Amino acid sequence: MENISCSKMILYLLCPLKFRFLYIDRLPKPFRPSALVFGGSLHAALCWLNRQRMNGDDVSVDKVYRIFDADWYAQKIGAKLHYKNGETETGLTIMAKEMLSLYFVRPHRKVRAAEQPFCVPFVNLVTGEKLPVNLEGVIDLIEEADSICEFKTSGQTMSQRDMDNHLQLTAYSYAYEMLYRRPPRTLRLIDFVKTKRPKIIPMEANRENLDYQRFFYLAKQILKGIRDKVFFPRDSFMCKDCEYGEPCEAWKGE
Repeated sequence: MENISCSKMILYLLCPLKFRFLYIDRLPKPFRPSALVFGGSLHAALCWLNRQRMNGDDVSVDKVYRIFDADWYAQKIGAKLHYKNGETETGLTIMAKEMLSLYFVRPHRKVRAAEQPFCVPFVNLVTGEKLPVNLEGVIDLIEEADSICEFKTSGQTMSQRDMDNHLQLTAYSYAYEMLYRRPPRTLRLIDFVKTKRPKIIPMEANRENLDYQRFFYLAKQILKGIRDKVFFPRDSFMCKDCEYGEPCEAWKGE
């Protein structure tokens, strides 16, 4: 493995066996969970909107809707969608557009970058130890005054404890500091909450070297587990929507 991302780390922590199926065995997925399609299409629309704002282009919310529709359609091609809890394509589409409307009218800072990719050395900033892989990923939004932001969709509002332990924010903050040689002044998460009446909850957090150090040690142990082929299933609420239910049931510890 040449590089590691925060999403790979999170998946390994949630279920090492699913990590193996996806990244080692590269098993095809028989379906796509609707939550992934929803989140992906919402991100695509937000990215397009913020890039238009960065370029100084005036756009309407209807155009943002059309980007969402186009991305949703593209994600459905050749893939079977798996809906849960009585969800439907129509209902999710309406919900997403309500969220995009809420975001569209929010006050915003000047955009510096949208969907900014990064690939930086993975270093313990306290001891200088370096991992044999780089950290890669994409920062959802960079705004003026060293402000970075992540977009997240969820079923309920995040707690402050969740914010304090949110690995993606730690990865963004670390990557920004490595790229620009200065820490972000503002680290935000915008939570698009999928409740009956959709809402947007902005939250802020802080990160420091001790957070980066813990993140480093976590990545180091995850890499050790991958190298030592430590892959096992972890039962959780995520199992009912997992694309790899059948191979997981067939797993016999090999």
